[in-house]
Amino acid sequence: MSTRPHALVMLRRNLKHVARNPTTVFNAVLMPIIILLMFVYMFGDAFDVGVDYVDYATPGLMLLAVCYGLGSTATAANSDMTKGIINRFKVMDVPRGAVLTGHVVTSVLTNVVAVAALVGVALLLGFSPAAGLLEWLGVAGLVVLLGCATGWLTVALGLAARSPETAGLASVPLVMLPFFSSAIVPADAMGPGLAQFAQYQPFTPVIETLRGLLAGTPDTGDALLAVGWCVAIAAVGYVWAGATFTRRA
Repeated sequence: MSTRPHALVMLRRNLKHVARNPTTVFNAVLMPIIILLMFVYMFGDAFDVGVDYVDYATPGLMLLAVCYGLGSTATAANSDMTKGIINRFKVMDVPRGAVLTGHVVTSVLTNVVAVAALVGVALLLGFSPAAGLLEWLGVAGLVVLLGCATGWLTVALGLAARSPETAGLASVPLVMLPFFSSAIVPADAMGPGLAQFAQYQPFTPVIETLRGLLAGTPDTGDALLAVGWCVAIAAVGYVWAGATFTRRA
């Protein structure tokens, strides 16, 4: 049985929930913009990054915009599990893939809106990317790929949690991880230990790839690492989410 019609129904259902929850919209869209304004206007002059700080920070904050909406995705997935909604879907013969994919696609669409809003505000603040059409397509593709990867991992975390409250907390490390990367300052400007962690953690190559694409000077090595990390995270999340769904539903 094809899951596509069911997945579309689940997507529409989840989008309605997002639209009715202003906290979700605030976290996913407004918080990254507030952080952008704070860093550019309050702290930007304190960082020596070799370029205008808004040009440096925007790619990293694009990744942060992807991560900030993940708490609501984990909570929504957990609520469906703990409140018995998924069991009702099983009685209605709704495939497992449709339920999980609906949450992931909703997360990705929210991410795209949040990143687009962030870039729009950054342009108003003086952000001046040198990217051409191909580079912008690369940026869009990487944002979607990252959204899929973090979406599957977050759905897995949400399904594994015992309550909606703990599900929201489970996504906190993903929200904090960009702050310990090259998003705000270069990794080599950090202290010993933290610099090595920032350099080798999965989000740094994603940020550096976005930074290179937007500057019109993409780096193949960073791009391969970024895609590899995204595929690996997506695979882990997909397998984990499917196994947890089967065990708990």
